Order: sequence, then C-alpha cells, then structure tokens
Amino acid sequence: MRVIAGKARSLHLKTIEGLDTRPTTDRIKETLFNMINDELYGASFLDLFSGSGGIGIEALSRGARKAVFVESSRKAAACIQENLKFTRLASDGEVLVMDVFRALDLLAVRGESFSVIFMDPPYDHELEKQVLLALQGRSFVDEDTVIIVEASKHTDFSYVEEYGYRIARRKEYKTNLHLFLQKQ
Repeated sequence: MRVIAGKARSLHLKTIEGLDTRPTTDRIKETLFNMINDELYGASFLDLFSGSGGIGIEALSRGARKAVFVESSRKAAACIQENLKFTRLASDGEVLVMDVFRALDLLAVRGESFSVIFMDPPYDHELEKQVLLALQGRSFVDEDTVIIVEASKHTDFSYVEEYGYRIARRKEYKTNLHLFLQKQ
C-alpha cells in the first residue's frame, strides 16, 4: 500500500498483519480520491475505522488541512502513528484510540467540524447504519459535509433517506462500493 499523490507521493505505508483490517487497494483509493479531489484542499478529514491510516494519510498528502483517525485497535493505531511520522504528516494528524461512537461524542464536545467523513467499517455488521444514525444531529455534520461509506457491494442502504441523508453518488467495484452521502 502506498500514497498515490501529493506531498507523500509514492511512499509505502505499513499495514497490519492478519485479517483484522482490509486496506483499500491502490486502484480503488486512486478512484476515490479522483472523485473527491476538489473537496480536499484545506479540508478537515475524519477517518473512522482507520486501520493503518491509508485513506486519511492520502487526504493529508493531497492537501487536507488536518485528519483525525479513529481506530479502536492499539496495534492499528500504532501503525497509523508510524505511517504519519514516516510520511512527515504527523503534525496534521491526530489518532484517537477508542471506539468510533465514543470518538464521535468527544469530537462533538470539542466542537470539531469536518468537510469529509470517511468510514470503512467491518463488512456485514451494519456498523455503517449505526454510525450514520449516530451522526444525525451532530454539529460537525452539515449540508456541505461529504460522508463516504466503503461497504460490501451487497450492503442495504435503503434507510439513508429516512435517516436524513441523500445519496449524492455511488461507485461500485468488483466486491465493494463507495457511497457518497450528504444531509438533506
């Protein structure tokens, strides 16, 4: 896994051994960032279920002002810290080693705001549904915030309008997809 473009271009990132994380492939990551490139410069980026941090680091490399990484695994969080140092982006990144729902509460209390929220939860556990519900009414999610969900291609998103979101875009790949949401 490497950084595709920007300040840290071509640097290889460490990943976690084992099956606990599924790093987004370079090809899918490149497609994703080509789609959101205009939203990145100066953006505040929230990376939920961060794994080894490849998505948030790519955002920083391409011009995001800051990135907050939320990862409950201490091992994965240490990997994110190493990758941030290696890419010389550590001053622009913050790693929260905690459950995503606890992190959302903390970020709300701190009065944070985010231009882009990305989540790549474990597939087929409906965690994306729980997170979208938890994001409802948060001060850091407004009509301009882009929420990107990476999920299994077969994930049901029929409820998103009921939760107050509209599907702005959907990009399908061989086995997974990116769903781009905004508040209605």
